[in-house]
Amino acid sequence: MILSAFTLIHVVISLIAIGSGFAVVSGLIASKPPDGSTTLFWTTAVATTVTGFLFPFHGFTPAIGLGIVSMLVLAIGLAALYRFDLVGGWRRTYAISTVIALYLNMFVLVVQLFEKVPALRELAPTQSEPPFQIAQLVVLVVFVALGVQAARKFHAEPLHMSKTRTAKA
Repeated sequence: MILSAFTLIHVVISLIAIGSGFAVVSGLIASKPPDGSTTLFWTTAVATTVTGFLFPFHGFTPAIGLGIVSMLVLAIGLAALYRFDLVGGWRRTYAISTVIALYLNMFVLVVQLFEKVPALRELAPTQSEPPFQIAQLVVLVVFVALGVQAARKFHAEPLHMSKTRTAKA
C-alpha cells in the first residue's frame, strides 16, 4: 500500500517535470529568460530523480545508472543557472542540460509505457523489439533537434546578472 502511494507520487512528480520541461525548452527556443516554469521544472526533475532512488534496491540496474546520469546532468544545469548565472558558455550548457534532463524523463516515460500499457507491452514484451526501439529513436531524434535549437537560440540575458546590473545602476 505504501509503495503504491509512493509510486503514484513519483509518477505525478515525473509528469509535472515533463510538462514543465516542455514549457522551459519552448522558452529556451524563443530565447526567453527563465521564469516560474523553470523553477517548477528543476524542482520536479530533481525530485523525480531522487525519489527514483528511494524504491526498493535489488542491485545495480539500468534505471539506477540512468538516475546517476540524470543527477549529473541536473547538477550541471543547476550550476549553470544558479552558480554561473548563465554567463558566457554557461548559457549554452544550461540549454543543453535542460534538454537532456527532459529527454531522460521522456526516455523513462517510454520505457514505463511499454511496461505498463498492455497493447504496447504486447508489441515489445522485452523492450528489445523494433516498436520499442523505433519509439525511443523517434524520441531521441526529436530531442536532438530540440537541443540544437535551444543551444542556438537561447540568447536571453542571464536572469541573475540582469538583476545585479539593475540593482547597481
